Amino acid sequence: MTDETSETDAEQGSANRPTPEPIEPGAPEEFGLTQVWWGDGKGKTTAAMGMGFRAAGHGYRVHMLQFMKGGAGSVESIRGEYNAITAMPGFSYENAGHYGWHGFRDGSDDDDHAAQARGALERTRKLLDGCRDADLDSPFALDGPAEDGVHMLILDEILYAANRGLVDPEAVVELVESKPDGLELVLTGGHDRPEYVVETADLVTNVAKEKHPFDAGHSARKGTEY
Repeated sequence: MTDETSETDAEQGSANRPTPEPIEPGAPEEFGLTQVWWGDGKGKTTAAMGMGFRAAGHGYRVHMLQFMKGGAGSVESIRGEYNAITAMPGFSYENAGHYGWHGFRDGSDDDDHAAQARGALERTRKLLDGCRDADLDSPFALDGPAEDGVHMLILDEILYAANRGLVDPEAVVELVESKPDGLELVLTGGHDRPEYVVETADLVTNVAKEKHPFDAGHSARKGTEY
């Protein structure tokens, strides 16, 4: 692009678009931290998935395990993120929860929530075992099973499950302390500060609410909340 073309584009208000590269299997050089995203504001899961898409765009293997993701009966079982993740090479997901929400009078059974949260905890341990057995300094097949190792593991709503006693907070700490060095571990969820894991984590972000449409009676909207 010539200087003359650049000036013309700038005058017309257009912007340069970097050329995307094909996604090929790659391996991160600086992964290995534990991130915590908590708070009463909107965007914890969104931020975690945003990092997941960014990592997958570099060819790194990413997996998201959702502990408690559900909602009211008005929320569809197929969320927009599931379709987007499925279309992204190297990014996979699974949902260990079910629809309904623990502690709400929505017809779901709280004991069932607890059982599924414990199941998600066991599933996490299996995923970590796979990561320990794998070479995290090497690329993984983009369509390979998560049990064979991933570079980034997102445990969505695990902090919510721990804060509400569905899983033992100490078990969450054990997951963090036992993870292999090269794995980037991302924990999300909960409105209460997760004191049990703050000191162990490398990055802690409080997503604080200043104003939320839910407070004015708005329900979850397709394309923003699910």
